[in-house]
Amino acid sequence: QVQLVESGGGSVQAGGSLRLSCAVSGYTVSINCMGWFRQAPGKEREGVAVISPGGRTLYADSVNGRFSISRDNAKNSVDLQMNSLKPEDTAMYYCAARTSCTWPPRTDVAYWGQGTQVTVSS
Repeated sequence: QVQLVESGGGSVQAGGSLRLSCAVSGYTVSINCMGWFRQAPGKEREGVAVISPGGRTLYADSVNGRFSISRDNAKNSVDLQMNSLKPEDTAMYYCAARTSCTWPPRTDVAYWGQGTQVTVSS
């Protein structure tokens, strides 16, 4: 049984930082593209960042230079470091397994986590 469990969300002021973690069981994070997506109220789910098995990363233009995706093969986890947060980053953030290593990443992924809320106040 595959499980993706996100953690690290919370409420911060604009300019602050958060680090999201996605702990994965039943699936090896290094064999396919892993990604982070987000969905704000009333909006469609959108890709934030993806990381390929070879370590290549892609980012949404809106977060490029502020967010960083990384993978820990030993822990079988994927993290998203978010710096210089803005109110428009407020959303539910989801970890995804076996998305595409292209942009925008596919949303018909194999597995989703339950999401972690990020709220950025001005």
